[in-house]
Amino acid sequence: MNPIRAGAYLRSMSDADFAHTDRAEKNRRDKAVTLARYAWNRGISGAELLAMTDETRRKLARAADAHPPRTMETWELAARLMDEKTAWAQKHPDHPAAVRTDEDEKIMWVKPPVRSWFE
Repeated sequence: MNPIRAGAYLRSMSDADFAHTDRAEKNRRDKAVTLARYAWNRGISGAELLAMTDETRRKLARAADAHPPRTMETWELAARLMDEKTAWAQKHPDHPAAVRTDEDEKIMWVKPPVRSWFE
């Protein structure tokens, strides 16, 4: 390839936004579904997921057998999916999919607020 054309080709490739291609969007959604499913089954809310530290979210992703997302975009999508599932579960309490399977593990991810000694 002509070196001048090769340089233009490489510049155009580096300018491309691969994070927002159709494939990247599908991969992001697939990962968000995996993360949301894992967290929702443990009784974690979308707000609690977003309030976690980056380190805790990375650990949660690994526990869910997912590579930790590089950006908050995937976590925000997971939180929205969790909120949607919670709303659906409240409307369909008798459906088997509305039952959280590992709620007792929530304490591993979300610590209850510390109560004052004076309460």
